[in-house]
Amino acid sequence: MAEIAFIRLAEVINRKQDMRVVSVTVKPTIADCSGTIYFTDLMLQEGPALTGYTPHTEPFLKKLRVDGEVKAPVWFNGVVRGEETVILFNLGETSAGLDVHLYPKSDLEAGAVSLCQGVGGQKVSFPNAVPAEADLALLASTRQCTKNGSPEKKEGFYQYSAAWDSKHKVTLPEGKTARVLFEMQEMQDGGEPI
Repeated sequence: MAEIAFIRLAEVINRKQDMRVVSVTVKPTIADCSGTIYFTDLMLQEGPALTGYTPHTEPFLKKLRVDGEVKAPVWFNGVVRGEETVILFNLGETSAGLDVHLYPKSDLEAGAVSLCQGVGGQKVSFPNAVPAEADLALLASTRQCTKNGSPEKKEGFYQYSAAWDSKHKVTLPEGKTARVLFEMQEMQDGGEPI
C-alpha cells in the first residue's frame, strides 16, 4: 500500500460585492487521477492571516499501549428501544473514532435513524430506509458508511468517543428496536505535533 501523504493547500476567496457572506459551497474537483483522495480539516476564515491552522492528527497520535503492547480495540454491545443514550468508557488519553454497527429488528423508514453526541453534537442521520436485520455501519476508522457491505448515504458526521467517558444518543422511531455495536481503538498522545 502506498504511503499516505497530506498536502496543505490554501486559497483566497474574494467576494464580488462588499456584503455579508451568508453561505459558502465548496466543490472539490479531481480529474485524471486514480487511488483514494481525502479532504480533511477544511477551514474558512476571514482576513489575510492564517490563524487557526492545525496539522492532521496522525503524526502525533498513537494506539493506546499497556505494558508496551498495543491494547486491542474495545467493543460495546447493546439493545436500543426508541431513543436511548449509551455511555462509553474510553480509557485512552484522548478522543478515539467510533465504528458503529446498527442491526434493526424490524424495517425502519427513510430518515428514521440518527446518532449524535449526548446533547446533539456530531449528529448523523441516514436518509434511506433500513430493512430488518441489515448491517448499517458508520465506520470512522475507514471513513465509510455501508449497508450490508455496500456504500450507503449518510448526512452528518462520523462518530467519536471523548477520553474517559462520553454519551451517545441513538434515535429510532418510537416502538422500534435495534442491536447496536460500538467499536473503538483507544488512543494516546504520541508526542509533539510540530
